[in-house]
Amino acid sequence: MKEFFTQFFTWWNGQTLGTRFFTWRKGQFVGEDEFGNRYFRYTQAEAIDSNVGAERRWVVYNGDADASKVPPGWRAWLCHNGDVPPSEESYQPHPWERPYVPNMTGTAQAYRPQGSSLSAGQRPAATGDYVPWTPGE
Repeated sequence: MKEFFTQFFTWWNGQTLGTRFFTWRKGQFVGEDEFGNRYFRYTQAEAIDSNVGAERRWVVYNGDADASKVPPGWRAWLCHNGDVPPSEESYQPHPWERPYVPNMTGTAQAYRPQGSSLSAGQRPAATGDYVPWTPGE
C-alpha cells in the first residue's frame, strides 16, 4: 500500500503510476545498466518532432530519480545522439569518462570550495585590493 501511495504522489521515487501504466502498455524494454536503471522505447506512427522522429525513449530509475545515475552511453541514446542502444552494441566507455558519483548537493557531503561560507575551517584573509566605498568621500 505504501508503494502505491509513493508512486501516486511522488515522481522522484522510481516511476509514477502513469509512467508504469504507459511502460506496461506500450514500452519496449531495451536494456538495463549497471545501476539497475531500465530503459524503454516506443515507436509510434507519426513523428513527435522532426529532430527526434517517431521514437520515444525513457528510463525507469532504480531508486531515486537522479539523472546523474545514467551512464554516458545510455545518456547519448536517450538524447537521440545514437540510434543503437548500448545493450545492442559492444559499447566501451572512453578512458576519459569518469565513473558515477552521486549528486551530493543539499547534503553534508556536498562540495564546498575553500573560501565558501559553508566550508569547514578558516576563511582566507582578504587580499587587500578591495577598498569599500563610503558616502561623502
